Amino acid sequence: MKHINKNCNHCDVELVLNENYDEHRLKRKDYICKDCYITYLDSNMYVNGAYISRSHPLHKPGRYKTFEDAAFSSLAKYPLTKEGQVYVITNKAWKGWVKIGMAIDAKDRCNQYQTSSPYRDYELKHSKYFNNRRKAEVKAHKLCETKAEARNGEWFKIKIKDAIKLIDSITEEEHEKETA
Repeated sequence: MKHINKNCNHCDVELVLNENYDEHRLKRKDYICKDCYITYLDSNMYVNGAYISRSHPLHKPGRYKTFEDAAFSSLAKYPLTKEGQVYVITNKAWKGWVKIGMAIDAKDRCNQYQTSSPYRDYELKHSKYFNNRRKAEVKAHKLCETKAEARNGEWFKIKIKDAIKLIDSITEEEHEKETA
């Protein structure tokens, strides 16, 4: 037993090499015992391989393919989630049309669309994070409607670059004031 004269940063237990502490952690000066490290790993959340912050409202420890998979047990919190992204998605089957939508995670939403297409031809062209994705989406729709040739729900006949430019022009302060 080799005592390293350090205590765990989490539980303050004395660290003992090859007993409750691994040598590779010593080289990195990562002072955390095996028990705390396992507990820490068990409390992480990953969606489609991407780490999800513990501060995320839908955080639930585990590994999930989509947010939808994780959300079933956190379903009550889903409508309360304000933050997220406003995105631009296209499909070559509808040339010249873009979908302006909102989601907690735009990549995850695009993957959900792929399940309805045998060609898997939906493309996420752009996304921007907002503290209030719902209000930002309303603003994005209003802006795109002024520039679009036509609109059908959340689909707009507009150039992709114009849609992206309009979404990028939205600021948190601007859409907070307008909808307050």
